[in-house]
Amino acid sequence: MAADLIPFAAPAGKGESQGNPTGVAATSETKKPHPGARGWAQPVFDPLPPSTFSPEMAKTLDRLFNAHIANFTAGIDPRVIPLAFLDWWIKLAWSPGTHARLSEKAARKAVRMALYTLQSLADPDTPPAIEPLPQDKRFSYPGWSQLPYNLMSQSFLLTQQWWANATTGVPALSKERKDIVTFVTRQMLDLVSPANFPLTNPEVADVTLREGGANLLRGFSNWRDDWLRLTRGEKPPGAEQFEPGKDVATTPGRVVYRNRLIELIQYAPATAEVQAEPLLIVPAWIMKYYILDLSPHNSLVKYLVDQGHTVFMISWLNPTSEERELGMEDYRRLGIMAALDAVRAILPDSQVHAVGYCLGGTLLAIAAAVMARDGDTRLKTLTLLAAQVDFSEAGELMLFVNEEQVSFLESMMWQRGVLDTHQMSGAFQMLRSNDLIWSRMVREYLLGERRPPMDLMAWNADQTRMPYRMHTQYLRKLFLNNELAAGRYQVDGRPVAINDIHVPIFAIGTVKDHVAPWQSVYKINLLAKSREVTFLLTTGGHNAGIVSEPGHPRRSYQMATSHRDHNYVDPETWQLNTERSEGSWWPAWETWLTENSTAGVALPDMGAPHAGYPLLEEAPGTYVFQT
Repeated sequence: MAADLIPFAAPAGKGESQGNPTGVAATSETKKPHPGARGWAQPVFDPLPPSTFSPEMAKTLDRLFNAHIANFTAGIDPRVIPLAFLDWWIKLAWSPGTHARLSEKAARKAVRMALYTLQSLADPDTPPAIEPLPQDKRFSYPGWSQLPYNLMSQSFLLTQQWWANATTGVPALSKERKDIVTFVTRQMLDLVSPANFPLTNPEVADVTLREGGANLLRGFSNWRDDWLRLTRGEKPPGAEQFEPGKDVATTPGRVVYRNRLIELIQYAPATAEVQAEPLLIVPAWIMKYYILDLSPHNSLVKYLVDQGHTVFMISWLNPTSEERELGMEDYRRLGIMAALDAVRAILPDSQVHAVGYCLGGTLLAIAAAVMARDGDTRLKTLTLLAAQVDFSEAGELMLFVNEEQVSFLESMMWQRGVLDTHQMSGAFQMLRSNDLIWSRMVREYLLGERRPPMDLMAWNADQTRMPYRMHTQYLRKLFLNNELAAGRYQVDGRPVAINDIHVPIFAIGTVKDHVAPWQSVYKINLLAKSREVTFLLTTGGHNAGIVSEPGHPRRSYQMATSHRDHNYVDPETWQLNTERSEGSWWPAWETWLTENSTAGVALPDMGAPHAGYPLLEEAPGTYVFQT
């Protein structure tokens, strides 16, 4: 009986073959033994009924559980932060030298604070013990230099500095865990900043005394209005003043093509002649397209049309759960390539200046690499606006993109079919919590001041969703695995490489970009072997730095061109040595476009009905109104 149950007892040679040298009988249980199970007895038959929990069923149950938890955590994996802090604490506990160093720093800061307190009591003009970082404007009000508020701000800043040392100087802590601990610690400190409370903020105290508390009543009214709008799913106050087609997105044009994913808008010419090569602009589908066609005074589209360029713009569908299976390849094929086919049908003899913004720029770089690989020569130049092609240094956004977080997010998107706007906006706000959360609360709820409505603010509230499959591929293939930069990203079963792009490239980064850090955008210089790469660095952030029309105050930029025979220059050296120019970057880019274009030609036709591209709705089309 024992020999029947234990395959190792089989007679020598029984069941032997070239693929079965052990002599174990090839039963259904032993054909595919579990890796690492070699040498363990396996029963010939199992008296128990088949398991009701298949791997697929178990995975589905896990996803449902995680999706349910995500409803209470804004899509953030609740395991990531505790595990990071546990790892930090264990490694800190195992580092007596670091303990001693941090203890010494704490003692020195306590002495500095004590000396400053004594000196400021005797002399109100005593210089501060510590200055805030240049970008930290929380303590710029003059009242922060007076007792007792100066002691509060100085104590907070010294504590903040000590925690910065404690979270970044622990040996053997991985960069990912260190960044998470540092980020969360900073968020917790920002939460308890004395600038956030009425009794510890001198500006709030002064305004309250001067107005007899009227500011707090206005602040309560502002908070109530915001809360009601949030619960009703309404846009922020003032956003209704910027309706697409009436107040923003007003540049004249017509929709000339529509499919299940895009509408293509062709803008009407505004000059007697135009450059021969048209522009095709590919915006990010994470938001509505009209950030590049805001109000008439700051519309990049209107500026280009007024300079004599023919402009086409993609307007993306706002997907629902019905589009859950749309992937990156669908966005390339139904988006960029379909739009390019339409442009060439309308202007059959012209190459195209392709322009991509943010995520749209990343996909455009992929499409350009595919075209170069396959011998498609329809592109004249390539412009990338705050767009990354290498995600190895993608900034603080990577705090929300690791294996645990992506798996958790996938479960939520799998259940809903899309990534909701609230998860995206919450992550972006936390990256700049001082500017976007706490300072706004102080201004609107404690000081009772409402910032005047702006077109860019209204656009920022007009958010879109992203399909489950596309966003999963984007996070895994690009953010996590960096396949495009490594040459592993495949289209049609073959890899694509940025190196294959040989048209002139113009790449733009913004100094304060928290979504696509300019040092990451700059990596196009390492990956492209084109005829030339012109890199421009402008002041401002991811959105405001791009919407930087001529006449915009406090704007400047740096620009330099690298040719194939030039040696590589690192971004810090480039920034240090490149000349700075005052004003908007738009004219410099438009000059580059003109230099890479053919002389003016007669005005093109709008659409091409004979080729299957009739004139449809007036711009801005219909997809822009989808909620």
